[in-house]
Amino acid sequence: MDEQTLYNRIAGLRAAKGLSQQQLADAIGVSRKTISTVETSRFTPSVVIALQLARYFQVPVEQIFSFEPF
Repeated sequence: MDEQTLYNRIAGLRAAKGLSQQQLADAIGVSRKTISTVETSRFTPSVVIALQLARYFQVPVEQIFSFEPF
């Protein structure tokens, strides 16, 4: 399978809640750098991190991540 870009809406979801990257990182137990690199698609999150984000924002994973641009 070819490598695909994984798009995400994390920055927009953070902004809607008025959160910094550090605040989100603290809330789900990862580093600020992890949030930054996932937001910019430089790092593909583990399933665990994706599910933690979905739980935090109370949306399905598919509303955060997609192979198609949002």
